[in-house]
Amino acid sequence: MTIALQYSGITVNDIDESLAFYRDALGLELRNDVAQGGFRWITLGSSSQPGLEIVLSEPHAGRSQADGDALQELLTKGVLQNIVFRTDDLDETFERVRASGAEVLQEPMEQPWGPRDCAFRDPSGNQVRISQAVAQA
Repeated sequence: MTIALQYSGITVNDIDESLAFYRDALGLELRNDVAQGGFRWITLGSSSQPGLEIVLSEPHAGRSQADGDALQELLTKGVLQNIVFRTDDLDETFERVRASGAEVLQEPMEQPWGPRDCAFRDPSGNQVRISQAVAQA
């Protein structure tokens, strides 16, 4: 038996604004754009991980009104779980994302636990971290 992660969700306020960030600034590929019941779900992925997709959806998409309201409140507060990407060139990735106008939370720096990383907020306020493994001596 095998098991692998296939989808990971990110809740966003505006699908099109978020698509521009994740596709254009981060360089992910648009995989799917589905409309249903007045909402859209977008999936994006990377050619380096073809079986893994990120799903962008609004707080009320596929949820009850109460659950969507609760999720919207958490998104507004900026307390939803962050997402961490890995790159082989942190400095180049940082400059590309910063040039997109994304809010910089942390410039590239070495962390005490090992990797170099940086952090941004996506257009909905989610924290997006990008790391690069430290070269082994």
